Amino acid sequence: MSAPPSVLEIVKKTTDFLQGKGVESPRLNAEILVGHALGLKRMQLYLQFERTLAEAELEKIRPLVRRRGLREPVQYIVGETDFHGVKLKVDRRALIPRPETELLVETVINQTPIPPARALDLGTGSGAIALALAKAWPESRIVAVDTSPEALALAAENAATAGLAERVTFLISDWFNGVPADARFGVIVANPPYLTAEETAAALPEVRGFEPTAALTAAEEGLAALRIILQAAPAFLEPGGLLALETGIAHHPALLALAQELGYVATESRLDLTGRDRFVLARRP
Repeated sequence: MSAPPSVLEIVKKTTDFLQGKGVESPRLNAEILVGHALGLKRMQLYLQFERTLAEAELEKIRPLVRRRGLREPVQYIVGETDFHGVKLKVDRRALIPRPETELLVETVINQTPIPPARALDLGTGSGAIALALAKAWPESRIVAVDTSPEALALAAENAATAGLAERVTFLISDWFNGVPADARFGVIVANPPYLTAEETAAALPEVRGFEPTAALTAAEEGLAALRIILQAAPAFLEPGGLLALETGIAHHPALLALAQELGYVATESRLDLTGRDRFVLARRP
């Protein structure tokens, strides 16, 4: 009978398996999955590399590794992710928050030295943007909307876990349709669908096979939702209020031209973490 494997041996075997399945950063993924199965943070895992594993522990690890080998996102497998200082539950009801969207939140905060009384998060998904802003702005009230009842349920769970439920209101709304007509906001933020159908089809298996397509893909070369938001937002912005959008990298000429036509001021492009056009900022006069 062979000796029970050590933690390090299982991490190495898992790394090799995931690499063979085309998973990016296979060693990091292996450490996350093995640590999650054993209830250990990565530093704790390192300290136990030489420990041998019982069969019951291996039985906890195997199904997680199989799921990752099928290219299910690691965040869905472990069931959570960190976003701008907020721990979020994540599952297939909503997109996994990206580092680019964290940068959007940081940009909005930096552009708003005096926090607004009210802010609006359009297409909230897991609640990431709304909850990050609520945490950064303790005196602000946040309204977060989505068309998906399932996504809103997930966002509400995250708000309760973060202790922010009293300051974030969740509404079923197709962009502005469900927002009270007399509501006004100092900041409106949106990370809407902006991929073309071709871009979604060409995305990694983790994206096209597991994340909700409706939250990824938009018509009109990915511009449909962005145009709707730009056109409707002035009626809901306070004078001088900020609109901040996450966009596709090829969208900025069209969006900046539309913003100028609609009378926005202080309109500008901002770059993402890879130096590509990703965010559009505009203000109501």
